[in-house]
Amino acid sequence: MSRVKVFPSKPFSVRIDNIAADKSISHRSVMFSMLAEGVSEIENFLRAEDTLNSLEIVKNLGAHVVDDGDVIKISSDGIKESFEILDCGNSGTGMRLFCGLLSSAEGHFVLTGDKYLRKRPMKRVTTPLISIGAKIDGREHGDLAPLSIRGSSLKAFTYESKIASAQVKSCMILAALRADGVCRYTEPELSRDHTERMLKGMGAEVQVDGLSTTIKPMKQLLSPLKIRVPADPSSAFFFAVAAAIVPGSDIVLEGVTLNPTRIEAFKALEHMGANISYELTDNKYEPIGNIHVQYAPLKAITIEHNISWLIDELPALSIAMACAEGESVVKNAEELRVKESDRIATVVEGLRKCGIEVHEYKDGYCIVGGELTKASVESDGDHRIAMSFIIAGLKCGMEVSDLECINTSFPNFFELLQKLTQIEF
Repeated sequence: MSRVKVFPSKPFSVRIDNIAADKSISHRSVMFSMLAEGVSEIENFLRAEDTLNSLEIVKNLGAHVVDDGDVIKISSDGIKESFEILDCGNSGTGMRLFCGLLSSAEGHFVLTGDKYLRKRPMKRVTTPLISIGAKIDGREHGDLAPLSIRGSSLKAFTYESKIASAQVKSCMILAALRADGVCRYTEPELSRDHTERMLKGMGAEVQVDGLSTTIKPMKQLLSPLKIRVPADPSSAFFFAVAAAIVPGSDIVLEGVTLNPTRIEAFKALEHMGANISYELTDNKYEPIGNIHVQYAPLKAITIEHNISWLIDELPALSIAMACAEGESVVKNAEELRVKESDRIATVVEGLRKCGIEVHEYKDGYCIVGGELTKASVESDGDHRIAMSFIIAGLKCGMEVSDLECINTSFPNFFELLQKLTQIEF
């Protein structure tokens, strides 16, 4: 699928109970099963390209996987050296977390990805890992994939990260579980915390104190996971923005994780004026519930704090900013430059094509709210850019091309979109 034409939407009122399962938790669930004794059971696993690549990597690392289409059961008697090159597809999460998992495993491993992932920087994980004894190499002195990892003994560490990144933190926590002593990781602001929650639920000794995380090495294998993956709030957020920009609309998004580090974008949309309420329905590994979003006129907002909590949602939030009254500003978001695309550049270029005044900065942008106009936008191979401008089309009509990337995270996106508007491929 190379191009889609989206037509403006009439007011809608819908409930959606099949938002794509959470990508971050799906990745982690299969990886963490390699650290458990017994059979881990994963329901509602995200069957998208990136997460299926992680599942395939786990199989190549020696895990026994039984998948009946509803529940995935994984058992392992340790990580085995793989004959295969381990392909992470488009997933930076997959590659960076596998670096931490494999850095202390016995054997030699090669991680690669698609042409977009092979351009993304990896030194943010390879440098701290190498400093504690990991043997990792790759293009550009270990900054670019393919990455070669030869498992080795790791030293205990105290590491102060200069960036708030759940990927970097998770990588180092996984390395710490098999280091030779107690490890401490500190970040400048709290990033998403799925890894800490899930590993603690499995019995790992992980203690969070503000911005500092202390990890004790595993004395034995962990308890197996028994988890139903909740709906992904990053995916749900596209449809929250849809309700927020189409007058007279409202939507209920069911079964979403309500983890505070994952719903910051909803809170930002709420501050902009959208009517949003939350209903907690479950709380085991993660708080889970429903999110109800109703249209209201939007006003401008400045985003400069808790950036790591909404980094993935900023492209979609930018569409809401373009429809808001006033000048919205995003600061301290230079991390957007190293996502699946340079998301600062792609957001700015796309909005300008739609007739919106945008000022680009090194670490963000300023969006002057106005009237979106129909345009033709390229995704640059970035699933979140593609879906964000498709949602913009609900307001003004839109043509978006290079759509295969959407399958990396949200395979049923177009099925759900057709509940709201007419589309043409």
